[in-house]
Amino acid sequence: MTVPLGGVSLAGHDSVFATLTEAGFTDFWSSEVNGADAFTPLTLASVWQPQARLGTAIAPVFTRGPGLLAMTAAALADAAPGRFQLGIGASSPVVVGDWNAVDFTQPFARSRDVLRFLRAALAGDMVDETYETFQIRRFRLERPPATPPQLLLAALRPGMLHLAAAEADGVILNWLAATDVPQALAEVKTDKPDFDVVARIFVCPTEDHEYARTVGRRMIAAYLTVPAYLEFHRWLGREPSLGPMWKAWAAGDRRAALAAIPDEVVDELIVHGSPAECRAQVNRYAEAGVTVPVMALIPTPELEKDALGVLTALGRN
Repeated sequence: MTVPLGGVSLAGHDSVFATLTEAGFTDFWSSEVNGADAFTPLTLASVWQPQARLGTAIAPVFTRGPGLLAMTAAALADAAPGRFQLGIGASSPVVVGDWNAVDFTQPFARSRDVLRFLRAALAGDMVDETYETFQIRRFRLERPPATPPQLLLAALRPGMLHLAAAEADGVILNWLAATDVPQALAEVKTDKPDFDVVARIFVCPTEDHEYARTVGRRMIAAYLTVPAYLEFHRWLGREPSLGPMWKAWAAGDRRAALAAIPDEVVDELIVHGSPAECRAQVNRYAEAGVTVPVMALIPTPELEKDALGVLTALGRN
């Protein structure tokens, strides 16, 4: 499950984590956009649920200096030895540039360089290296973790997918349908036995399909017009169904863009229905090759009324 949940303070998440664990959720994963940072919720979870696996999906490679990112990851790995996976990725020009005042340049090279730096730094090595996108001089962690975290890379199209397969311990997929997973994994050729395939799956637990599709359309218009995701879905073959939305959005007609998104695309990319129906749809990702399907909840009236009950129903119990 993606944490933290909306509408619940971080201080109140002890009961949320307990409910999720009792319901059968084994992993807590964080994101980092403009809400909580990626590490604080997982630090709390590491104490409140000491058996849970933890992961970031993702910590951006631009918004922290390489040394600070290594220190932050090392601290959480120390707090949750053997249970933490560090997922990193390029993020987006809005998050990196508009909100964090950092130049969003050479995202592939920066991701590769940070991945290589973290591999060495989290192993406790002295890093004195000139990378393509930055230079590090004589950095060594004062407290390297006894068990370095696995490093996962967020990837959409072939170049980054190939990099994840070659140099990371796993890949993080996002904004794709279960039927898209085989196409993505065809680019991930690796014989690493413990290579994880993580997928963030947007879940809207409601039987009000009109509500789910209305919210889903807004999310699709907001995300899949971002250049990286637009090109991802063009690569996946969705230009015939999303092309009218892209054209209207580029013309500044937001209303027409929303109206141009077909129900079928919303239903492919946004899991919705009863909790049992949502579980069944999430299981399709696992059947397609995802080893860590991570639910990301979309607010619904049902969640607002009885969040803990819906979480319990979404779990195996």
